[in-house]
Amino acid sequence: MASWERVSGCAGCEEREEAEEYPASVILALKICLNVWMKSSAERMQSLIGAVGSQSQLDHCPNFRMSVTAYCIFCCRQIGTSGPATKKQPSWDDIRKIAKITGSLILGGFVFITYEVLSLKKLLQIDTQAIHQEKLKSHVYIRTSSLNPNEYQGITYQARKEIHRAVRKILEAEAKIFRRPFNEHFSTFDGEDHECALWLLLKKTQSEDKEVRLQAVQELAKNTHWHDYQYGTVAQTCDQRTAIGLARSKDVDLRFFLPPPSLPKMKSDYLIEDELRLLLVSLPQSGLDPCVQYFTSLALRESSQTLAAQRGGLWCFGGNGLPYCETLGKVPSETVELFCLQALVQHSKVSSHCDKIEAQGGLQLLQRIYQLRKDSAKIQRNIIRIIGNMALDERLHSSIVRAGWVSVLAEVMKSPHVIQSSHASRALANLDRDTVQEKYPDGVYVLHPQYRSSQPIRADILFVHGLLGAAFKTWRQQDIDQPVDKKASEVQEEYSQCWPKTWLASDCPALRIISVEYDTRLSDWKAKCPVESHRTSIAYRSNELLEKLRAAGIGERPLVWVSHSMGGLLVKKMLVDASKNPEMDKIVNNTRGIIFYSVPHHGSQLAEYSINARYLLFPSVEVKELSKDSPALKVLNDDFLSFAKDKKFPVLSFAETLPTHIGSMLKLHVVPLESAKLGIGELIPVDVNHLNICKPKKKDAFLYQRTLKFIQDVLATDLGE
Repeated sequence: MASWERVSGCAGCEEREEAEEYPASVILALKICLNVWMKSSAERMQSLIGAVGSQSQLDHCPNFRMSVTAYCIFCCRQIGTSGPATKKQPSWDDIRKIAKITGSLILGGFVFITYEVLSLKKLLQIDTQAIHQEKLKSHVYIRTSSLNPNEYQGITYQARKEIHRAVRKILEAEAKIFRRPFNEHFSTFDGEDHECALWLLLKKTQSEDKEVRLQAVQELAKNTHWHDYQYGTVAQTCDQRTAIGLARSKDVDLRFFLPPPSLPKMKSDYLIEDELRLLLVSLPQSGLDPCVQYFTSLALRESSQTLAAQRGGLWCFGGNGLPYCETLGKVPSETVELFCLQALVQHSKVSSHCDKIEAQGGLQLLQRIYQLRKDSAKIQRNIIRIIGNMALDERLHSSIVRAGWVSVLAEVMKSPHVIQSSHASRALANLDRDTVQEKYPDGVYVLHPQYRSSQPIRADILFVHGLLGAAFKTWRQQDIDQPVDKKASEVQEEYSQCWPKTWLASDCPALRIISVEYDTRLSDWKAKCPVESHRTSIAYRSNELLEKLRAAGIGERPLVWVSHSMGGLLVKKMLVDASKNPEMDKIVNNTRGIIFYSVPHHGSQLAEYSINARYLLFPSVEVKELSKDSPALKVLNDDFLSFAKDKKFPVLSFAETLPTHIGSMLKLHVVPLESAKLGIGELIPVDVNHLNICKPKKKDAFLYQRTLKFIQDVLATDLGE
């Protein structure tokens, strides 16, 4: 631009610049130079001279023409010396430089992206160790065979395996040719012998043939030398029917059963009694048995009062309620839970309510309570009692198994406490529809056999307790003082908590021994269900027990009755009622004999004492019916005598000769000798009191041996002795 300014600085051109002709000239010169540049050297000069010479309009300004001509000549000289235009080819150095730069960019980008991805992955990585451990618990662990031939058992083992394969192929071909089923013992499974046996047994447990199925379960239960993974394999692959059968097998390994499923963690403010209360509220409340309503209202009342006390006290009318509230606030939650569970026991006796309990998650809630209250035998016993009642409905069996109750019941079956094990035995018997045809309602317990057995049952023995008695404690061995030279553990081993379950079962293994339980009381004070007093009458109890015994299969086999105190009156009433009902004929016709332990056929002095002190004791219906020379007792005794003489029932009666201490102030003969005399059969006085008349001191005591002889004599034909 400086050269142009110097060229255009002539005096003659000032007017041209003002007329804007100078910029047009510059543009023209540039165009000429551009056209010349595009031609050859000779043509460039001619074009330049011709272009400049053809611009006649510039002739009047010689200075400008000279300047343009000089500039164009300068440009042409530069163009002329530059030589002809040639296309430049890229060199290898340029390519290498480009490659280095491009490669560096690509490599750097790749490294950067990789680094970012790894950093992001590290930030988002989740520790799956806990998840993996939980998965391992649910895996089926199969022991793999080693591929090392040196670990095998030599040439004999290899030869046997080859022979096995060859025989299997021959049998497969034969089965195809003759269209016969292939023997499962020659399956395509090439495992070890013990591995093959495990899977074969599992396959047999699902056989349609009942005998094959039962035999397979029995063989499974006998395996006590397996590895943990083998027990785990059976636990995870066996079906519901097999699991129940294993639970009812004697001395079964508990590793055969999966533990109960894990339950959600409890919240910090979680209260078991609140959950029980909600479950009770969700159950039907109208049109119920009065006793069910009573227990439910009692449980809800106790729960709400305790809850109110814990949350700040109660409004107590009619005086200062502070002491009451303080004592109520100290009520253990275990006591409140026990109230609720007793109400649930009553609900579980109603089939439709069992459906509601299951639908509301009651099985899982009971499982949680059972695990939390392992130190309370009472709570656990009530829970198992509920499960046993729900198991009467076959539709609920799958839900009970899924809730993990089979493993719990199998463990309780091994309990040394006869009450706990008998409750579990009843629940499992109601679940086992493969070998048990009977159903055991609430209050009916099997003392023997509690496990599956190949021993055929040929007769039944039925034990009925008396006033203030129970299905187990009434029939325990008489309490004995511990000798000085014996340890407590030795005495405990010899002592029988229930002699029918231990002594009688071992002496007569072909018997089914059943004990029944019902509520009795001396007074109406603290009655368990005081709503309807007629429930405690002998007539009502007779009808109720007959229905339960019929469901349990009583009457299908030869039968011997064993009763104590008021239980003997109940036995007589049941037999009289059964003789009048054609549907109960089997019970009467199959009765082989009756044993009475101090039964007040003509009344008891205890009833007279209670009536005289009625303002203190408020005698219950049971006690009132035991009044001496009661008309109801006389009618019952006359009906039974005529009926028993006609049937020629063998009868054995025992009578007490020692007085019984009742409390700290009362001592009397509960059943005098004259009242224990029935009028038929043999009567044997024994030097014991009323409570110990049915509790032998030891197995070789006269009481037990005479009882055993009577049972064996009346059942000699049926037992094949």
